[in-house]
Amino acid sequence: MKQKPYLSLEDVKRIAAAAEAEALAHQWAVTIAIVDDGGHLLWLQRLDGAPAVSAQIAPAKAHTAALGRRESKVYEDIINQGRVSFLSAPGLSGLLEGGVPVLVDGHCIGAVGVSGVKSSEDAQIARAGIAALV
Repeated sequence: MKQKPYLSLEDVKRIAAAAEAEALAHQWAVTIAIVDDGGHLLWLQRLDGAPAVSAQIAPAKAHTAALGRRESKVYEDIINQGRVSFLSAPGLSGLLEGGVPVLVDGHCIGAVGVSGVKSSEDAQIARAGIAALV
């Protein structure tokens, strides 16, 4: 039987703390969501001042990155390049930059989604969180 790594609660807390530190270092009010490999929510943290809608968008970005096993920006780019029919992809709603998969030994074990500032800054925060696992 094959085995694969998974996100432990300790891992999730480490990712969340590093992502929060990155956001606070830049005074960015965001929501941070962490999901498992099936896109199921493990962590949701809305920093003071983060827009209410970010609590819906961040988990959607994370879900999309986990299921697709790639950054959610890939889907945003596909749509922006004219393939708008991709908007009808079943089960995917976070088709904006800011969702980043957590990849370990070739396995996608989850994802981090961030929302509240520019999409590139959201992704920067997510990547900073994931970097804490290394």
